[in-house]
Amino acid sequence: MTIRVLLADDQALLRGAFRVLIDAEDDMEVVGEAADGRQAVELARATRPDIVLMDIRMPGADGLGATAAICGDEELAGTRVLILTTFEIDEYVAQALRAGAGGFLGKGADPAELLAAVRTVAAGDALLSPAATRAVIDQLLAQPDPVAGGTAERLSVLTAREREVMSMAATGLTNEEIAERMFVSPFTVRTHVHRAMAKLDARDRAQLVAIAYQSGLVPPGRPA
Repeated sequence: MTIRVLLADDQALLRGAFRVLIDAEDDMEVVGEAADGRQAVELARATRPDIVLMDIRMPGADGLGATAAICGDEELAGTRVLILTTFEIDEYVAQALRAGAGGFLGKGADPAELLAAVRTVAAGDALLSPAATRAVIDQLLAQPDPVAGGTAERLSVLTAREREVMSMAATGLTNEEIAERMFVSPFTVRTHVHRAMAKLDARDRAQLVAIAYQSGLVPPGRPA
């Protein structure tokens, strides 16, 4: 299947570079370009992309507001947002993840990292462990978010295995890394992750990780 990508960035030169990079891949295509958050939401509703590659700082409606609007639209349940920005700071990472973004990547990433991130988020996983943001995510998602409702009691619906997988995913480990530690297959890990998401009504892996921190399942600063 082809991953359909919408580009949202106020710099036309960057959008052009991303388009060339993405369209050169056999399994990806760019379906639209937006110069601000408002256009991003409109084009997402018109084109129904699999991924929106979203900048944060744009004139007018910014990427955070657009992310919240897209992730909160039931008709765009199949669309995921990957934040790509030069502003890798605490406030933006927390807001982006809480708005429903499936990943957060700095613009300093090389082309291979960007393409891998698109595939990761399109597959329903979350890109939560870039070296530049892991410590930030550990710190901020540990703060209670009353909107998310991430209480310890909420985890009572999970099996012990699902909690174990969820806690390791929250430290930034990939499915393959978790599988190695648990001596199971990556498919088994993915199954546990998806079951936990369904039981906790988490939109994607990013929200599952947020719940892990907010509920106290994983303490801040825990090493992977």
